[in-house]
Amino acid sequence: MSHVGAPPGLILAGGKSSRMGTDKAFLKIGGDSILGHTVRRLKSQVCEVIFNAPKGFPNPLGLRLVPDLTGSQAGPLAGVLSGLRDVVDHGLPATHLLTVPSDSPFFPADLAARLQAGADDAMTIVITASGGRDHPVFALWPLAIADDLEDWLSNPENRRIKAFLQRHRLVTVDFPMVETDFGPLDPFFNINTPQDLEEAQRFAEMLA
Repeated sequence: MSHVGAPPGLILAGGKSSRMGTDKAFLKIGGDSILGHTVRRLKSQVCEVIFNAPKGFPNPLGLRLVPDLTGSQAGPLAGVLSGLRDVVDHGLPATHLLTVPSDSPFFPADLAARLQAGADDAMTIVITASGGRDHPVFALWPLAIADDLEDWLSNPENRRIKAFLQRHRLVTVDFPMVETDFGPLDPFFNINTPQDLEEAQRFAEMLA
């Protein structure tokens, strides 16, 4: 069940998975696909799950597919823009959109709640950090920045998330490492390579 007052959630799957050689969202760990784990973990934290991926992308879970509005792979920000527009178009009662990537299935079960607590107002972007690193694809984006983001992306030179974040009020919420029997796990660990996949298999019990 989703929480009352929870934001909508967008899974960003616009990458090419070039280092894995296949659509990594459908690789299996812990008895399910990476995408399946991501959807299940996100679903309990948001009012609705939206899926940002190119047209024709496999969608076995029947999520609402929202392709990039820009028509070209312009990075995660293009997916964020499409998600923001989709939330408005569907009249969802929200001020912010939560985003997570499709290749990081261990993110915290209280991600949405903690980011919402960090949102000072309807104009604040809230991102995550762990282990001394920022993770701006795990973020809470105000619907009110959509026009500015669209203007920003109209320049093909503008693709870097951190450069865009500098244009707005930003809050960073730090999350601790998770202690496991196999050592500390970064909750925002992302699976990019076959070696990452092997490591994720060791941490798979955390997905229960």
